[in-house]
Amino acid sequence: MVKLNELRDNPGANKPKKRVGRGPGSGMGKMGGRGIKGQKSRSGVAIKGFEGGQMPLYQRLPKRGFNKPNAKKYAVVNLGLIQKFIDDKKLDAGKINEDTLVSSGLVRRKLDGIRVLGKGELTAKATIEVTGASKGAIEAVEKAGGTLTVTAPAQDAPAAE
Repeated sequence: MVKLNELRDNPGANKPKKRVGRGPGSGMGKMGGRGIKGQKSRSGVAIKGFEGGQMPLYQRLPKRGFNKPNAKKYAVVNLGLIQKFIDDKKLDAGKINEDTLVSSGLVRRKLDGIRVLGKGELTAKATIEVTGASKGAIEAVEKAGGTLTVTAPAQDAPAAE
């Protein structure tokens, strides 16, 4: 049985801090392992990505594309998971909307809305109302005898002047 007072680190797991510039006997005295002269021997130097005056790699590589700064981010749900939650009685197939998907635990948070994708199979006759859906998802829900309504995302109200 292990006692608390007998707990120890594995040998070599803890090393003492290297104290530089503390005399020749330490092996790291005088210049503290920095060598002689030069930019890296001096204090206050941080050379991240510097290649000695050569054009750095991150500047040599081509930049392509564009990242939209105000792009909408949707929470994604597949039809197979919706069917699984209906089978487990966590969702009511009669009325599924974004709030019920969040409260059931299928989606963590709405973000800019919830988008339904057609992966998996839906057999229940479900009425789903979400911000977005793929064509395949809409066809699969209608094939099962249900309806999938895509609503416009709720816009933030403009500030009153």
